[in-house]
Amino acid sequence: MAASIRGVGRVLCRVTPFLLQNIRQNKSVPVRLCTQAVFPGVQSSLSLCTAASPEIPSDAAEAGQALARYKDRPWDYLESEEYIALYGTSPVWSDYRRNHKGGIPPQKTRKTCIRGDKICGNPCPICRDSNVIIHYQNVKLLQQFISPNTGIVYDSTRTGVCQKQQKHLNQAIGTARDHGLLPFQVPHVDFSGEDYSNCHDAVGSTPPPPTITSGDPWYRWYHTIQPDKTEVAKVKKTYKAYLK
Repeated sequence: MAASIRGVGRVLCRVTPFLLQNIRQNKSVPVRLCTQAVFPGVQSSLSLCTAASPEIPSDAAEAGQALARYKDRPWDYLESEEYIALYGTSPVWSDYRRNHKGGIPPQKTRKTCIRGDKICGNPCPICRDSNVIIHYQNVKLLQQFISPNTGIVYDSTRTGVCQKQQKHLNQAIGTARDHGLLPFQVPHVDFSGEDYSNCHDAVGSTPPPPTITSGDPWYRWYHTIQPDKTEVAKVKKTYKAYLK
């Protein structure tokens, strides 16, 4: 019995410094010592007991559920009260102002707003709101980046969107147009008046070959072409050793 008590004392002396250090580093998790009968024949031993984690507030739980819902159905966010309170009826990029040096803005926006775990000081209209998700079925969001008069996608220098999100926008708009979710105009081509039918001579039926009598060459120019005598003499002089 004495040996067991000594062993418990040694364990207590070894664990106490580490326990105090953990308490100092993390004060949010209360840790207490409690004695339990763990080993047979030993009345008390050391064990670490952590208090039960506090319950998650209902507001945080609702925010997490809303975020998961918007991730699966991003188009529901544009009809929510939260979106109307933030943006109203204006596009998500209407009140965004870019940060740049001098009075003349750069020709291009930044490449990306999020690099790993770091976020820039003034993220673009899409990167600053985690609920604004680009998807080809999120038609109301895509329409905010398309000119209603010309149907051309707004340039990133006007909306302030970073180059990475602008690339995703172009891809989503193209996919939505392919699926028929967004309209697009086919360019008008004036009729030039040319005849594209197959009734003219170029694409008409091939005439039958002429009848050939015996002794006539297949091509008419074979018997009319006469070789130059000077050229024939040069060839004979070059190959005179072989012409025997």
